[in-house]
Amino acid sequence: MFIVALTGGISTGKSTVARMLQNEHGIPIIDADYYARKVVEPGRRAWHKIVEEFGEGIIKADRCIDRDKLGRIVFSDVAKRRRLNQITHPEIMREMIWMVFKYAFKGYAFVIMDLPLLFEINGDIMRFIHKIIVVTCEQDIQLKRLMERDVMDRNVELAKLKINAQMPLEEKACRANFVIDNNGDIEETREQVKQVASILKADRFHIKIRLFIGLGSLSLVLFTVYLSIHLGLFRWFT
Repeated sequence: MFIVALTGGISTGKSTVARMLQNEHGIPIIDADYYARKVVEPGRRAWHKIVEEFGEGIIKADRCIDRDKLGRIVFSDVAKRRRLNQITHPEIMREMIWMVFKYAFKGYAFVIMDLPLLFEINGDIMRFIHKIIVVTCEQDIQLKRLMERDVMDRNVELAKLKINAQMPLEEKACRANFVIDNNGDIEETREQVKQVASILKADRFHIKIRLFIGLGSLSLVLFTVYLSIHLGLFRWFT
């Protein structure tokens, strides 16, 4: 099994691409945003650390974290945003890696990890990624979509802060194996997704990985047998 990363900028249409890959092409998607919400549920380890770091003022009546309040804090302060990432990202990656193992045991050739901050975090996961898909669009379209998405993002300055907090899309595209241009209509995007899905499904890298793991396991078994025989003989003659 191999891992493909799906990334892009905020409001470039990455979630739309992810749904197409999953619903129309049967490719399992492991969504970082889903686990980002899960790991900060009341009582979780990350929840306690965030409250300790940012105070009770970011907690709503139901004890959930007020994402709007926290967003206003971290998107206007680089140090605080970095601290939030240090708290949440290890927890998110732990959950996602567990899902990778689950899909591997089910026999999937590959999975796609939806990682909005793949390049910004640049963590250990990069060494395990076989291919990268980047979803892009023009910045004016990105800003418009972001401001339409929810009430909080209708603040132009805050929306621009969110966009500028991420690596420029041009730079992300340069690091990608596949770039999906999401400036056009939905059918244009769908056709690009179809082409990428076909290439990934034809990739046989997962066979190499399974052979490598299989040979490694066989070598370990043979080595264990070898040691057992020789240690047994040693005890027999002494």
